[in-house]
Amino acid sequence: QPDEEVQVGEVLAVITPTGAMQAPASQEKVIEPTENSSSMAHYFSQAVIRLALENGVTMEELHKIQGTGASQRVSKQDVERYLAKRRNLEQALSAGESVEKVKMSTMRKAIAENMVKSFYAAPHASLITEVDVTPIVRYLEEEKESFFKKHGYKLTLTSFLAQGLCKAALEYPMINASLEEDMIVMKRFVNLGIAVSVDQGILVPVIKNCHQKTLADIAKALSELASKAKMAELQVADTKEGTITMTNFGMTGTLIGIPIIRYPEVAIVGIGAVTKKVVVLEKDMLGIRSMLHISLTFDHRIIDGIYGCNFLSSLKRHLETTEFS
Repeated sequence: QPDEEVQVGEVLAVITPTGAMQAPASQEKVIEPTENSSSMAHYFSQAVIRLALENGVTMEELHKIQGTGASQRVSKQDVERYLAKRRNLEQALSAGESVEKVKMSTMRKAIAENMVKSFYAAPHASLITEVDVTPIVRYLEEEKESFFKKHGYKLTLTSFLAQGLCKAALEYPMINASLEEDMIVMKRFVNLGIAVSVDQGILVPVIKNCHQKTLADIAKALSELASKAKMAELQVADTKEGTITMTNFGMTGTLIGIPIIRYPEVAIVGIGAVTKKVVVLEKDMLGIRSMLHISLTFDHRIIDGIYGCNFLSSLKRHLETTEFS
């Protein structure tokens, strides 16, 4: 106002872009974003702008604040909540040597970007089933030593899981597909990605044409790829062209997990830990069996729930009726 004194540091005015609509004097003015703003859908009142400027909040930060006002606009209360969270974080970081900042590695950045892309590109849905793997566990206990002596590499439960997954994926090919714009790409082959944990994060080497391999061939491929991953000797080609991925978090003792799809694939299978449980058998007899949980996360845009259920039932059947040569 004319003749009004202004203290040093106070905001004198906020300049709106050329051609911006002027609100009536009795209403609070609204500032429209510039062309460089991250979203043209955001509008900020003078009160919000003033509060942001006084507290060093950039326009970029403002655009990231989730608005709770009318039409999801950012209100003063939203900014105040943001400032409170930021202060708490700053206090935690300055509390002492118990807090350490670690720069993300190139691999971790790539993993983060891919996870975010996949999670927001595809609506995830998940299903879980329980599988009796008692015959497989018994076979491994009896034959793993002789298998290693004969072949020079280990036969593991993962080999049987991979083989069963390939059989089920060929029966339900939508699980093994990918989505390219408005086209569903069906594959008559299974290139199975196997998630491997390394110091820097997770790598997913791919067993090409896994559906054509014998159990011994799959065991060999798993051994070689896992070794190359641990030794940082994987080539780019080793991680390309996957059609579906399997992750075995059961190796850590985790019972159930819901993994994120590996874009542009449309499904991922999660394997839980094997546990001995008392279960009801035929004729209501009780028995101790080796059980594990298998989860399926799929892209709900192209895979319906019943289709996912049928795939899991097929995988369960193949594992519970495994034939041993």
